[in-house]
Amino acid sequence: MKCTKLGRRPRSHFELTYQLCTLTFTLALLCPLAAAAQSGTAASHPKTPWGDPDLQGYYTNKYEYGTPFERPAEFAGRRVDDVSARELAELMKKRQQEALDRAPFFGGDPEGKIGNSAEFRDIYEVTKGSRAWFVTDPADGKIPAVLAEARARVQDAGRGGSFGPGPFNGPEDFSLWERCITRGLPGSMLPGGYGNSYQIVQGPGFVAIRYEMVHETRVIPIDSRPPLGKSLRFDMGSARGRWEGDTLVVETTNFKQRSAYRNANAEMLRIVERFRRTSPDQVEWSVTVDDPSTWPKSWTFSMPLTRNEEEAVELYECHEGNHAIFNILSAARAAEREQSSGQSR
Repeated sequence: MKCTKLGRRPRSHFELTYQLCTLTFTLALLCPLAAAAQSGTAASHPKTPWGDPDLQGYYTNKYEYGTPFERPAEFAGRRVDDVSARELAELMKKRQQEALDRAPFFGGDPEGKIGNSAEFRDIYEVTKGSRAWFVTDPADGKIPAVLAEARARVQDAGRGGSFGPGPFNGPEDFSLWERCITRGLPGSMLPGGYGNSYQIVQGPGFVAIRYEMVHETRVIPIDSRPPLGKSLRFDMGSARGRWEGDTLVVETTNFKQRSAYRNANAEMLRIVERFRRTSPDQVEWSVTVDDPSTWPKSWTFSMPLTRNEEEAVELYECHEGNHAIFNILSAARAAEREQSSGQSR
């Protein structure tokens, strides 16, 4: 049996005209969309004059004030991406009210009658928050349990501070933050009650980040220079950056033990930050903490930094206005004298 190859039937003039019109109409729809998508991508990922992704500007994460670091018990068994927009909106309303309820106690008055100057605090826009919690890895939203051999060291980090029972024998009994020295890394960009403005500045081969609270600035080289020797250590560590596509990756080591995050082992601690622009006015900041002598595995948290050019970094005159340590130490000495006088009677 001979098989005959079937030829394609010639298309009529009408069919050709119809298909051409259809194609033209489709292109008319798709071209503007493609152009808009390309324009949106360009707007989301602008470049500096020297060709690096441009992250420059003033940012804040004040909207995340009150967001739990780890997953709350009410969300057990769920991932952070599982929380619906409606749930999140209700959650933010609740957190906003809780922040306002705590405001009268900012001054340390246990009865909340004295309060504190709350008008400058970043507690009034919690409803704009975007996260149910911060820890994204592990998936359970919890920081891995501290290794047994590191427990004593980690627990030691919680001693002291003006809100503790003392002793108050000298400045060393207060935290580095209270002494206006540093909030450390990544503590300097974690949201607090106020001072949540940051500035990213770039130049060829460098990125600098300014932090409002405790007025620190990190200068991050991105020119492939080798890391510093282990004998050189800093409260904010020594950073080296690189670009992975449109993401700025910053690896920081060489911490001082006194400022190591969560009192990790400064010899082993490595912090990897990623800054990735997700929209024209938002940068996602994620932080991976790695110290195999403190935690059995690395862990990561993340939060958005929102562009806010109306709230530039202000002067933070910490030492100039820091009367707390002097007053607490002098009050402790007065209490000791009173106690000694009472015992001698």
